[in-house]
Amino acid sequence: MSIFLSSRILALEAIRCSRRTLSTTSRWSADPWPLPHTPQHLSNTETPSDIPPPTPIPRPGESKETLRARLVYQSRKRGTLESDLLLSTFARDHLGQMDETELKEYDKLLDESDWDIYYWATEGRTPPERWAKSSVLEKLTIHAKNEGKVVRKMPPL
Repeated sequence: MSIFLSSRILALEAIRCSRRTLSTTSRWSADPWPLPHTPQHLSNTETPSDIPPPTPIPRPGESKETLRARLVYQSRKRGTLESDLLLSTFARDHLGQMDETELKEYDKLLDESDWDIYYWATEGRTPPERWAKSSVLEKLTIHAKNEGKVVRKMPPL
């Protein structure tokens, strides 16, 4: 076979392969990272109702200052950028004015799932009965609305 003929066969094969249609199955076209507040994300991030609320780690003898410092850190290091931004700016703006009862309530709230806290605060989901009348969650919801249109960025550690 001549070199000209074999190179022509290779060129025709390349053209034929380039015309191949891509698979359009739902398995390949589904977005693996749906955006927050989309129905797919809401359904994928919901905590099952049969799971009991988390049990907080007992911290006997923890001072109010230590508690506040720990909550500031835990508010910033959540695991999702949305929760980090929302909770760290809330901690910066509100933890200084909270009494010890509210700080302990906020500590319990931080034991919940990141996406649950985020959607409760942004009113994407109805909070469960244990958080329905929480003053801390109410403050967080007001903070999440950002009615003053403040540009928020991560506070320094």
